[in-house]
Amino acid sequence: MKLFIVGAGPGAADLITVRGLRLIKEADVILYADSLVNEDVFQEAKPEAEILKTAGMHLEEMVDVMIEHLQAGKKVVRLHTGDPAVYGAIMEQMTLLKEKGVDIEIVPGVSSVFAAAASAGAELTIPDLTQTVILTRAEGRTPVPDREKLADLAKHHCTIAFFLSATLTKKVMRELMDAGWAPETPVAVVYKATWPDEKIVRTTVENLDEDMRKNGIRKQAMILAGWALDPAIHEKDFRSKLYDKEFTHGYRRGVKS
Repeated sequence: MKLFIVGAGPGAADLITVRGLRLIKEADVILYADSLVNEDVFQEAKPEAEILKTAGMHLEEMVDVMIEHLQAGKKVVRLHTGDPAVYGAIMEQMTLLKEKGVDIEIVPGVSSVFAAAASAGAELTIPDLTQTVILTRAEGRTPVPDREKLADLAKHHCTIAFFLSATLTKKVMRELMDAGWAPETPVAVVYKATWPDEKIVRTTVENLDEDMRKNGIRKQAMILAGWALDPAIHEKDFRSKLYDKEFTHGYRRGVKS
């Protein structure tokens, strides 16, 4: 028995991978998080395919459904939003499935963090400014390990992408500024990146909560923070070595000006 866990991408149906779309076309049964996955992605599924919503299922119920169909000889796809590797809650599913002898293949997807960066027209790593991106979430009902508290992560002063944090913006603001972030540090909030109702809010650390409140954003938002999100970044001279004409690398010899 083999189950396919497929990343559906951030929202737009045509941002699923070629491999993921092929599996959807071949699937007899598809389970998906109906609150997050764009149903347009099922347009090329087989007419007879069984498409099951999982938002109302608990873990054991969902796994039992998958195993039942796999034992019946059906091709089963478990569809996750974005990329399953980041806040996908796939490990708990895999643990129970492997106990039942199920093989698993994971197909990556376009993560919402990169879809949000694209929508915001941003490069998250800028030469001589920041070369590190931290993917994290603010601590709420689900705790984070002590060594990963935002107050400590923020001390690196690099680009930070916040998943699952749209209701915790006051906490985000406080901990960033406690870590020495300037109040005017740029922030881009992307609501439902690549969906038809996508919204982009450009703000700063000190205005984050208020601007999100004004725009009615309290879920399904990626928060990107750091000076790489500066709307005026294109006016500044941050050039990489890769395309510097004086820089020699394995494919090109540099030329002095």
